[in-house]
Amino acid sequence: MRKNDLIKAAAKTAGLTQEQGSAMLDAVLQEIGSALEKGEKVELFGFGSFSISERAARTGRNPQTGKSMKIPASKGVRFKVSKGLKDRVNT
Repeated sequence: MRKNDLIKAAAKTAGLTQEQGSAMLDAVLQEIGSALEKGEKVELFGFGSFSISERAARTGRNPQTGKSMKIPASKGVRFKVSKGLKDRVNT
């Protein structure tokens, strides 16, 4: 399912137009991104939670040359699925 398919299905379920559904989805995704930028955890009951994970700087190897290289510290986004969604998928 792609974003447009999701918009159509959600708009139909909620009784909205596709334009309203698109605006709502864009707003939700924008707010999730903004919260993560601030370092906040986003929890959607029955779906899952998004959080930031921090990776420390480390030394790695260039696979082509075999030389050591420094990999800088970085942040990533993690998603942890809720038990309710996991149970729905596995039934």
